[in-house]
Amino acid sequence: MSVTYQPKKRKRAKTHGFRVRMKTTAGRKAIARRRNKGRARIAV
Repeated sequence: MSVTYQPKKRKRAKTHGFRVRMKTTAGRKAIARRRNKGRARIAV
């Protein structure tokens, strides 16, 4: 079996980053939930 996860910082940020999250209502809610929970990192 081949190794399937080839991490790329840019791709990760473009998909799951703070700015992407802030674009949508659901994304904003996700950020808010993480803030309320007290996460050290709220987005990538």
